[in-house]
Amino acid sequence: MPSELVLTADAVRLNRTATGRTDAIDQCGALLVELGAVEPGYVSAMHEREASVPTFVGEGVAIPHGTDASRSLVRRTALAVVQFPDGVDWGGPTVHVAIGIAASGEEHLGVLSSLAGILTDPDRAARLRAAATPSDVVELLGPVRNG
Repeated sequence: MPSELVLTADAVRLNRTATGRTDAIDQCGALLVELGAVEPGYVSAMHEREASVPTFVGEGVAIPHGTDASRSLVRRTALAVVQFPDGVDWGGPTVHVAIGIAASGEEHLGVLSSLAGILTDPDRAARLRAAATPSDVVELLGPVRNG
């Protein structure tokens, strides 16, 4: 049976700016903390992950998330979507949407796989980059189904 991760409008921030990749990851992490999905230490683990394995997935989208060791800092599985219309230099590629992921255990790979499947659709990714309201983002990304 597929598991479902419901994205809600309170987990979406549109029309943001970032000074660079580090700032963008900080914004995603802070939103996950604000949502009560992770302990504050998870944000550092997101930077650790990015330093070892960049999270750019194509189509102007990155999916920053913590390291395997940081899963104990996850309170509940959640997504945090932050849109950067002017783009953020992601160490070469430009990112317009960063989707912070908090997941523990086996959920982690399922969420990553499901998001990658959604974001490899260029039309859907373009609509995500241009989303005007949180409900547009929720409609495009939620619910994320695994299985």
